[in-house]
Amino acid sequence: MTTKGQTTLPKDVRKALGLQPGDKLRYILLDGEVRLLRARPVLGLAGALKRPSQKTVTLEEMEEAIATGAIDVTQ
Repeated sequence: MTTKGQTTLPKDVRKALGLQPGDKLRYILLDGEVRLLRARPVLGLAGALKRPSQKTVTLEEMEEAIATGAIDVTQ
């Protein structure tokens, strides 16, 4: 680590993360350890949850499922 707190990522790490010059990184602290992730633009997440075998659900179906699963915790 340099006096400025900077480090150099080894080539194997850069390759495993698919990093290119100019990429942004995220550091996540978990129980005294650091997880390093390549930051992705929000637009890059489009379709990330799509499952080809899963049928599309309407907003009405979502609301019905929420209402069916909801419980009144005030009683």
